[in-house]
Amino acid sequence: MEELSELVRRQAGMVARRQLLTYGVDADRVRNRVRSGHWVEVTPRVLSTTTGPPSWEQWLWLAVLHAGPRSLLGGLTAAGVHGLRGWPRPEVTVLVDDELAFEPVPGIDFFRSRRSFELLHDPGATLPVCRIEPAVLMYAAYDAPIRAAHGILAAAVQQRVTTATRLLRWVDLLRPLRRAPDFRVTLRDIGGGAHSGAELDVHRMCRRFGLSLPARQRARTDRSGRRRWTDCEWDLPDGTTLVLEVDGGFHTEVMQWGEDLKRARRITTRQRIVVRCTAYELRHEPGEVAADLVALGVRARVPDDAA
Repeated sequence: MEELSELVRRQAGMVARRQLLTYGVDADRVRNRVRSGHWVEVTPRVLSTTTGPPSWEQWLWLAVLHAGPRSLLGGLTAAGVHGLRGWPRPEVTVLVDDELAFEPVPGIDFFRSRRSFELLHDPGATLPVCRIEPAVLMYAAYDAPIRAAHGILAAAVQQRVTTATRLLRWVDLLRPLRRAPDFRVTLRDIGGGAHSGAELDVHRMCRRFGLSLPARQRARTDRSGRRRWTDCEWDLPDGTTLVLEVDGGFHTEVMQWGEDLKRARRITTRQRIVVRCTAYELRHEPGEVAADLVALGVRARVPDDAA
């Protein structure tokens, strides 16, 4: 029984009835262990060899053992296993590749997927878990609101659990994938190509909502004497200048966020106002950005034939 003991140890004290049968532990022996108080029947399919409330690791093992050998932790649950922080979800997400022909378990969400489990499975993990890239992409595509969908891609890269390049490769591997075109644009932004793309998005926003076009990439010297280039500027009728700085890659990391704030503060003067938006807003909420610019004094664009 040493092999069975090692299996149970690796599974944090959890074991499936089908696994016990493989080692010759039949239903009668299981019943005796449960009656004696040594084991606990957590679900009709899974037993715990420890007493007391299950730990989070045991809960994860319970989920995949109950679902069967062709199952994987997915979604935000898998992302958390891979180290993603700040995206908690109380329910455990499990992907299965067949009909849901087993009892539901409160607190566990089972989802059927026709994608290749050999492709999705992370062979380096102890738990049966989906790789980080398909886990976050499938959550973003099918389960998340649009803003959260783009936000989790940025968070995964910023927390260094994956890279924008790997996520872009998985967008192709997961075809067809809902929201794939938008994900490609966001991932290119996150990967460092946001600057020129954001400028084009500002240009499109101005033409769409009839705003005057800004000056782009003006050189400015901040109060520390450092030379800076602003993203977009409008010279307003009252003599002030409105500067729009675009955050391309969902700048949520504390260090990057702090540097962006410092940069904006140091180029702000009594005659130069600095406001900020994200590339996401320009692409998905341009009307709100345009309305704020108008409220700050940006005027309507003079038609080309009237210039």
